[in-house]
Amino acid sequence: MVRSLFRSGFLVRFSHTVLTWIVTLILFLHNTDLRRCEERGELLLPALFFLLILLSVLLYFTVSLMDPGFVLTDTVKGGQGSNEEMESMIAQSSTPRLRRCGYCLLQQPMRAKHCQMCKRCVRRFDHHCPWIENCVGERNHRWFFAYLLVQLLVLLWALHIALSGISPGATWELWLRANGFLLGALTMVGVFSWVTLLLLGCHLYLVSINCTTWEFMSRHRISYLKNCEDEENPFDRGVFCNLWDFFCICRTVMWEQVYKKNTSNPV
Repeated sequence: MVRSLFRSGFLVRFSHTVLTWIVTLILFLHNTDLRRCEERGELLLPALFFLLILLSVLLYFTVSLMDPGFVLTDTVKGGQGSNEEMESMIAQSSTPRLRRCGYCLLQQPMRAKHCQMCKRCVRRFDHHCPWIENCVGERNHRWFFAYLLVQLLVLLWALHIALSGISPGATWELWLRANGFLLGALTMVGVFSWVTLLLLGCHLYLVSINCTTWEFMSRHRISYLKNCEDEENPFDRGVFCNLWDFFCICRTVMWEQVYKKNTSNPV
């Protein structure tokens, strides 16, 4: 039972939620800026901080539990017309043939990959994130980015609040007794701040060039990229268009058509 709970991601999500609220309680109960605002009757900043934490937790569970873009049926299924159109597109261009997954036996769309942890193929696979115990793919990637952004704001604000609560002590022993829990929270928040900042920066860069983490790390093993030049990306449409497509276009993209267009008409 314990093993099945761990596999389902329950322990990861439970641990994340518990740590979040423990750190929040420490920040509210110690003599920090939040506590001093409460004592003065100024509840706006504490309320905003609490709502931002609540938003980060809601985004965490949204990204963690939603379908990242699982491939449910064969790409070419869906009518004779779509089948003939796909075969014609492959035959008339240099587009690599779609491969059939050796695990779930479905035909993979371009940029899809089978995840060993989720045991499913995921469209526009980016990576499997142990933090959310879910894949990051075509459907939840923008939500994952939004979660990282909100989480970073929460962590930086929490870092400032924790520093405001550090009090002096006559001796090291008294200082540690007075600030022990706050120092623990400060250390945890500091580490997670750096990790989240690095993740957010990496994903912003990859989104701006329309590349996934998997493609960036393993392009030499990917059939549709290994024959491209080192700096060539057949899905790159320019920074503005890439960002617009990522944040504003909520639909399934036929990456085979994008690949065909860009490789047939190189700039």
